[in-house]
Amino acid sequence: MGLAERRKVLGYSQESFAHALGVDRTTVGRWENGKTAPQPPLRPKLAEILQVDLAELDALVAQPQATPQEPAGSAPRAHNGSGDTDDMIRREFLRAIAITGALAALPDDEADANSEAVRRGASTDFLRMNSHLWQVYQLARAKRSVYPIVREQLAALNESMHGRSPSEVQVLCGAAGDLFQLAGELAFDNNRYADAAASYTLAASASKDSGSFDLWACALVRHAYVDVYEHRYREAAGILSAAERVAKRGDSSLSTRHWVASVQAVAHAGLGDLNGCERALDEADKVQELAGPGHNGGWLRFDGSRLAEDRGARYVQLGRLDLAEKALQSALKQEALAEGQSFRRRGAVLTDLAAIGAKRRDLEQVVTFGGQAVQLARESSSGYVARRLRDLRAEFGPLVRDGRVAELGAEIDALSTVRGEG
Repeated sequence: MGLAERRKVLGYSQESFAHALGVDRTTVGRWENGKTAPQPPLRPKLAEILQVDLAELDALVAQPQATPQEPAGSAPRAHNGSGDTDDMIRREFLRAIAITGALAALPDDEADANSEAVRRGASTDFLRMNSHLWQVYQLARAKRSVYPIVREQLAALNESMHGRSPSEVQVLCGAAGDLFQLAGELAFDNNRYADAAASYTLAASASKDSGSFDLWACALVRHAYVDVYEHRYREAAGILSAAERVAKRGDSSLSTRHWVASVQAVAHAGLGDLNGCERALDEADKVQELAGPGHNGGWLRFDGSRLAEDRGARYVQLGRLDLAEKALQSALKQEALAEGQSFRRRGAVLTDLAAIGAKRRDLEQVVTFGGQAVQLARESSSGYVARRLRDLRAEFGPLVRDGRVAELGAEIDALSTVRGEG
C-alpha cells in the first residue's frame, strides 16, 4: 500500500489531508507521485494522521503512486519552484551522500582508488569559500545577485562529494549544511518559501551527518522561519523545540541556543502568549553573558544586537503598542541601523513603527515610516522588506480613505508587481 491508498482508506481527500497537515494540496500530490518526500519536521504529524509509525511511514512514501493526470511511465513535469537546475543540484547532492556512504564500505584499496580517481579540491577550500559568500550576501544590496555564485558552489560541492573518505565526507557535509542554509536565505529573501524550506531541510540533513549540532540547530531555526512568515506558529514552535534540544548538545560558547530562544519568542507572540514570549526574549538576552563573540558571521550571526527591535516587533504582534514603540524607537537610534548597514533590519523596524501608527489610526506615523520602508525596499530589492510591507498594507483599514495612505498602498502593491509576486 502506498501513501495515496492509505489516505483514501482513512477517508481523506487530497484537499482535506493537506488541510490537516497545514500544507498545500499540490504538495500532497507531489508526495504521492514520488516527486518529493515529506520534510522531516512534518513526518511525525504525517505518521499520526495516517495512524502508522515512522518506519511504516517511510515504506509508504517510498512507493510513488501514479495519478490519472500523470499516468505511470509518463515524463515528469517541470518543477515550478526554483527551476530544473536547482532541483538537479538537490537530487545530485543526496545521491552523492548515498554514493559516499557506499564507498566507505568498500575495501580500503578499492575505496582509495576510487577516491584518487575523482578527487577534486580540498574540503577546507569549500569552507573558506562559504565564509566569503556569506560576507558577500550580507553586503549585497540586491541579494539575488549572489544566487548564481551559490548555485555554482553547490554544483562543485556535489561533484567533490564522490569518492571521498568517511572523514572527508563528514567535513564536506558540514560545508553543504552551511551552503544550503545560504541558498535557503536567498530563496527566502526572494519570497520563494517552498524552495527555502527544501534548502533548509537539506541543510539540516547534511549538518546532522557532519556531526555539527550548532549548524544543525541553525538549519532548523531557519526552517521554522518559513512557518513563522506563513503564520503557522504551532508548526514553527514544534521545529524550534527540536532546534532547542539539538542546540543544547552544541558548543556552549556559541550563541545558537540564544538565537533559538529569540525565534521561539516570535512563535509565542504569534500564539498570543505574552509570558512565554517574554521568557524566551529574556533567555535570548543572555547572549550578552557570553565571553566571546558567540557567532561566526556566516551561518550563525546572532549577537543580540537586534534584541531591542525583536522585542518591539513581538510587542506589536501582541498588541502592546506602548511597549513596542519604546523598544523600536530605541532600536532605530542604534548607530548600525541609522547608517543603514542592514536593509532588512532597518526595513523591519520602520514597517513595525508604521504598523503601530495604523493600529492607532495615526496617519502621519503610517505615511512617514511606511514611506521610508518603501524607499528602502526599492533600493535593496529585498523581498523580506516587501513582504513586511504587504503585511502592513493589510493593517490600513479605513485609513486607506486618506489620499496619502492610499498612495502608500499603491506603492506597496507596485513593489509586489515589479518583483512578480503580486
